[in-house]
Amino acid sequence: MTEGEGTRRTPLNRERVLHAAVALADAGSGIEALSMRKLAQVLGVVPMALYKHVANKGDLLTGMVDTVVGEIDPPVPGAHWKGAVRERVLSARRALHRHPWAPRVIESLPAPTSAMLDHLEAVIGLFRSGGLSADLTHHAMHALGGRVLGFTQELFTGSPGADAGAAARLAVRHPRIAEIAATAARAEDGSAPGGGCDDRFEFEFALDVLLDGIERLHRAGWTSAAGCRP
Repeated sequence: MTEGEGTRRTPLNRERVLHAAVALADAGSGIEALSMRKLAQVLGVVPMALYKHVANKGDLLTGMVDTVVGEIDPPVPGAHWKGAVRERVLSARRALHRHPWAPRVIESLPAPTSAMLDHLEAVIGLFRSGGLSADLTHHAMHALGGRVLGFTQELFTGSPGADAGAAARLAVRHPRIAEIAATAARAEDGSAPGGGCDDRFEFEFALDVLLDGIERLHRAGWTSAAGCRP
């Protein structure tokens, strides 16, 4: 029995289609490598058979996002809200790191998927069960933004002073940017302490700054009502 024959004998369902699509996007160059024809070939079926389980390409992408978001670890029972939120967000980041195409697809969706809404519900629930008011939780979710789903849009995709010539020109016109870029470069090559521009470090640093601030406001009884700002 060939592998293709064995695949054809396995009943097709939506879960199999979505997992195969995620694997195909992971193995190729992201969503650009994905087509209904290629997906059908992987599953050993004709393309029309897929439409019994996914309505169209948009439905396929939505289901793929739900599959990835479904990999986020549930919170540890009884954990403090701050640690629980932190771990939930970092788990989301790990899930998206395994599927680097996912953030761009999430950003392109017209509305949150059901799994995304479940994840947001869980994070909000951690804040509320930790005693945070609905008011503060509302603003905390705004502050966290896309970080709740494990990704952010970086300010720079590369170093603004990538070579000696560019660094010299940058130092003349934008000395403060050059200073920061040089600091990151020194940290990366080990000549100065620090993590450099490490994506994981920067993500966790910003997350901790936000959660520390949210905790401080919670302890101060902060409210967004006029006259109640610290």
